[in-house]
Amino acid sequence: MKKITQIAFSFAIVLLLVSCKNTKQKIQEHVSNYNTTSSIKGGNVVSTSAKAFLNDNKIEIRIETNLEGTDANKLAYKDTFPDLLKEMVKNDQISPELIEEGVKFDVYFISYNNIILAQQLVDKEQLAVIEDGSAAGKETAKL
Repeated sequence: MKKITQIAFSFAIVLLLVSCKNTKQKIQEHVSNYNTTSSIKGGNVVSTSAKAFLNDNKIEIRIETNLEGTDANKLAYKDTFPDLLKEMVKNDQISPELIEEGVKFDVYFISYNNIILAQQLVDKEQLAVIEDGSAAGKETAKL
């Protein structure tokens, strides 16, 4: 009985070590899941995709639209982009777990002619602002 317990314990330890993932593996898994399952709801969104930059511990998310890259559109999405980011955090498209491990999410909202309408680098500090939502007067999206 003692021998069986030792073998079972050894097996459990090996299984635990094998199932642990490092940050780079989690980044790759998140990007893969995002690209196969994620969709952003909205009338102007055409597609969305994520790309991993493992050496920089960064994930780039591009949200492509059918909008024109005008100053009026930049101004309009300056106010709505933080709400989109909050929704992405809520849906785990921007992973708080990965951010806690030091991963940064660089999110771009792009016009059909590849002009950046809104952009935000989401790190630990910015995640707190997004989740809190009470950062009145603090700009959360760069244009």
